[in-house]
Amino acid sequence: MVDLGLFNLLRFGPGELLLHKPLTAKVLSVAAATLVSWVGNRHWTFADHRTAQRGRELLLYAVINVLGVFIGIAALAFSHYTLSLHTPLADNISTVLGIALGTIVRYVGYKRYVFITPSAKPVQADDERDADAEVEAEVDALA
Repeated sequence: MVDLGLFNLLRFGPGELLLHKPLTAKVLSVAAATLVSWVGNRHWTFADHRTAQRGRELLLYAVINVLGVFIGIAALAFSHYTLSLHTPLADNISTVLGIALGTIVRYVGYKRYVFITPSAKPVQADDERDADAEVEAEVDALA
């Protein structure tokens, strides 16, 4: 939704900022969608498989995401420039197709290469651990 929504806003929304630059609009919309998907994947979809090596996880996430982005941009470029389909409907159909194909590639890549540590308890961020420790200390103090 972030990808498609921002893409349309940049191309056809108020001011038509990137009306004649579909690939630029696509790159920007995908970048925003990537940030949203990182949070969702790390904290919900693969919460039980997060690793303690966030740097490695983020690097592999970025590499796989670039592949997914390429698939989405390639679908739009093929439709827009090879098939000469320039209507908003054609751009949206190719964008949805690119999102679908890219999502499949990303999911498989994330599951196979990024979020690979099965655990009974998800790895907590430092802030979450600190908050949990503070709550435990308060409970112990009350007891």
